[in-house]
Amino acid sequence: MNFLLALSLFSALSSQALAGLPAGKIYGVNLGSWLVLEAWMLPQGWLDMGGERCDVCASCIETESSFAKAYPKTVDATFARHWDTWFTQDDVSQLENAGINTVRVPLGYWIVEELVDRPAEAYPRGGLAYLRRGLGWLQAAGMQVILDHHALPGVQTPGQQFTGDCTTDVQFYTPHNYARALVWTAVMTTLAHLDPCFGSVFAIEAINEPIMDASKTPGYGDCTYFYRKHFVQTVRAVELVLGIPIPDMSLGASDSLSTSNFTAALGVACTASDFAPEVQSALKEAIPILIEIGSQYELQGPLTSSPYQSSRSSLVTNFMDVSWQYNKPSNPADAAIGPQGYDNHLYYSFGGVADANPTAYLVSICNLQRVQTNAALGNSPLWFGEWGLPTQFNATDEFLYKWADAQKLAYSQGAGWIYWNFKTEISNLTNGNGLARQWSYLEALKLGFMTQDPAELHDPDVCKPYINNTKSSRRMS
Repeated sequence: MNFLLALSLFSALSSQALAGLPAGKIYGVNLGSWLVLEAWMLPQGWLDMGGERCDVCASCIETESSFAKAYPKTVDATFARHWDTWFTQDDVSQLENAGINTVRVPLGYWIVEELVDRPAEAYPRGGLAYLRRGLGWLQAAGMQVILDHHALPGVQTPGQQFTGDCTTDVQFYTPHNYARALVWTAVMTTLAHLDPCFGSVFAIEAINEPIMDASKTPGYGDCTYFYRKHFVQTVRAVELVLGIPIPDMSLGASDSLSTSNFTAALGVACTASDFAPEVQSALKEAIPILIEIGSQYELQGPLTSSPYQSSRSSLVTNFMDVSWQYNKPSNPADAAIGPQGYDNHLYYSFGGVADANPTAYLVSICNLQRVQTNAALGNSPLWFGEWGLPTQFNATDEFLYKWADAQKLAYSQGAGWIYWNFKTEISNLTNGNGLARQWSYLEALKLGFMTQDPAELHDPDVCKPYINNTKSSRRMS
């Protein structure tokens, strides 16, 4: 069977994806530095844990991987304390009161502990229990969740704390690590449908911020491996087993899976000739992992013994949008089967977007055409999954009111926005609230830069003076 859908069907798939999104627009935050810790966001807390600070993150203990290797006997207990305190029920209450309806949860591949190639790789164990607890809180608060595969096996981007291992030796774009990522996908898709704690998960993101030069990501979207297509097919294969109808897909000869439980059914389905070999392998390797998770978290019923049909609809598969990469990237819309959404990250503080002054920033954001450009290429619905208030210049409070309004206005042209981050540390090492002022949603709300109702603006006409004014701005699409 052909798993690929023609681009002519994409508009229909986009409308299906919209059905899986929160009512109206997405108004969200990221839970950064919780289950994938980034030391720059809590510098004093990291030092208190036993970490280090350095100019080049690969040269000291500044990531989860280097920490686990430095403290093999205590890493699990140390991180359990961090997971327990960085994101709490009180944070959920504050976000609920702030009108947040969506949360993006960055996850490392090591949340599925069996995927870690020990002893060559080392990461803290035990995060899944805290993820389940946190998802339960969010579900009770009525917030929908995107599970974001933020840190991939083998590392997807060099020199970044968010990958969990700050290295220049990028190995994700290989068959071995693509395969591990697909097993992660099969496990997370299953939990999203069968674990009650995952009941508010509506989307799974395949990869956070791959290398932007498409020539350096072989197999990600091209014909040497088709990772994006295999990711979608893995999600949909699990859903087929669960009895969820999928456009133009079937289990073939195995359609009548007459087995007593889900993992047994998955074992039958993974031999279906309709699935690509890479998908078959991912399903097969997920089975013992799911059985172990079922035993550990008392999920034997839904995973190994009870009737296993899901009452939920298809998850939204999620990719960074086509504009994320350059150098002849393939289009993620080509991989869509069923509902699919697209993610864009826009940070002005890293340069290359607009000249470093308030007017240039506002001219650029107020004339942003990314939603329209992406829609023309089938990348819709589009949400802006990471953004914030940081700048390349010393921003006044007056400017940050405008900067928040203008970005919210621009990003709401699409499906909505998800701020980075829900909070950051406030300490002497962060110059008091100097870091939080522009990186923490809750602090920006406290300071008044964000409106209490995320759908509102301080000034709905904030962009009027800047529309079609290209002075001091670089072209932005």
